[in-house]
Amino acid sequence: MVRSPVKNTVRGTGVREAAAQETRGNILRAATKVFARYGYDGGSVDKISSLAKSHDRMIYYYFGSKEGLFVAVLEDLYRRMDETEIKVAPDPSKPVEALESVIRFKLHYYWNNPDFLALLNSENLHRGRHVSKLERKGEYSAVAVQNIARILASGAEQGLFRTDLSARDVFLLIASTAYFYASNRYTLAAFLGEDLGADEALQHWEAFVIDSVLRVVRTNPPAAS
Repeated sequence: MVRSPVKNTVRGTGVREAAAQETRGNILRAATKVFARYGYDGGSVDKISSLAKSHDRMIYYYFGSKEGLFVAVLEDLYRRMDETEIKVAPDPSKPVEALESVIRFKLHYYWNNPDFLALLNSENLHRGRHVSKLERKGEYSAVAVQNIARILASGAEQGLFRTDLSARDVFLLIASTAYFYASNRYTLAAFLGEDLGADEALQHWEAFVIDSVLRVVRTNPPAAS
C-alpha cells in the first residue's frame, strides 16, 4: 500500500504549526507576567525567555522586538476582555438588571485581573506609546459602550432612564469606579486602615457603585435614606 505524501505533508505541517503556536503562546504568557511585575522598561527579553523556557531568538522570530512583544501582550489582554464581555452581554430589555450586570462585570474583571491593571498602569506611564500601535485599538471598549448604549436606549423607552445620557460617559463612570478601587487597593488600604479586599468590603463597594450609577441614570432616583 502506497502512503499518500500529501497527507503526510499536511500532518507534518499541522504538528509544526501546533508547536509554533504553543511556543508563541508560552512566550506571550511569560511576557504578560514579566511586564506586569517589572513594567516595560524592567521586563527584559532575558527574563521573558527564561520564564517561557525558550530562547531570546524565538522572541525576535515571533514578535520582532521587545516592543513588538509588549504590543502583542496588550492586544491579547484587550482581546480577551472583549471576548469575555461579549459572552456576558446582558438582555437590554430589562435595563436596570442589565446595567447592574455590566457594573458587576467591570468591578469583578478589574479586581480579578491584576496583571491587566499593572500593564495599564505601565502603559499610562508611557503615555499610551504602545497601545496606540494596536491593530484593533479603535474596536476595544466599543463592545462595552455599545452594550451600555442599548441598555440606556431601552431604559429611556421604558421611561426608567434619562434621555440625555451618553453611553460613553456612563461607560467611563463605571470603568473608573472599577479601575480606581482595584488599582489603588494597597495604598487606599493603608490610608483608610481597612482591608479593601475583604469580602464584606468588596460587596459594600459593589452595592455602592450600583446605587450611585443608577441614581445618575434614572429619571426619578429614589430619595437618599
